[in-house]
Amino acid sequence: MRKLFIIPISFIAIFLIGFSCKKDASATTGTIPATATVPTIYSKIYGASSITSDGIYVYIKTSGLPDHKSAYYATSNNLYENFTGTTFGANKFQKNPNSISSQNYTFKIPINPLVSSNHAATPLGAIGVSLNGVPFFNQYAGPNQPLTSEILSFDQYYGHPQMSGQYHYHVEPLYLTTVKATKSSLLGFLLDGFPVYGPQENGNVVVNSALDAYHGHTTPTADYPNGIYHYHITDADPYINGSGFYGTAGTVSN
Repeated sequence: MRKLFIIPISFIAIFLIGFSCKKDASATTGTIPATATVPTIYSKIYGASSITSDGIYVYIKTSGLPDHKSAYYATSNNLYENFTGTTFGANKFQKNPNSISSQNYTFKIPINPLVSSNHAATPLGAIGVSLNGVPFFNQYAGPNQPLTSEILSFDQYYGHPQMSGQYHYHVEPLYLTTVKATKSSLLGFLLDGFPVYGPQENGNVVVNSALDAYHGHTTPTADYPNGIYHYHITDADPYINGSGFYGTAGTVSN
């Protein structure tokens, strides 16, 4: 006679519960699907190859290539333009030996920026992203030296590449403030999620003494009529950011 094997109902229940839990765990080990709504303000970053969100952070991918002419492009590039004039601070341009090359940046920026308790210092390298996808750098040349000499190598739009070809702005991105937008416009975001505005506000030139230690203040803007903390680019050191991030910074990979 063939024997029947009876599996207790309690065993089946435990098995199904375990299987269900295992399935749920695997579904939640990754990030929230990058299909959450991206805040409309980020559509102003026209130089991004993609902008997605997980509901907590916005992820901005860019090549870091400027969309304007530069003496640092290869002569075969349509955007190459010889330059022998004066650069930032009325200095005579002195080209550095580097050339612009494409990058693979991913800026991970908090959607709802929060003030930081420790105001971490900004690193050398990218500290934020501008509207055309070019990164902002801080007020130092490596390693943490004044920009006095590097300023001479800023091209006709006040940017330059470093040794690995990363083009960037330490000061006012002149192409954005004079061609693509205005001197009072939103120009991008730092890694902490707080916006960066140009060197004018309400028709007036912004001076460093009107800003806090982190180079910003809280007022209404055209994009944030209820007010928000924001940085301003000025024509004097520290130019974009002061003693550290006002908020808790996200990350950037390349």
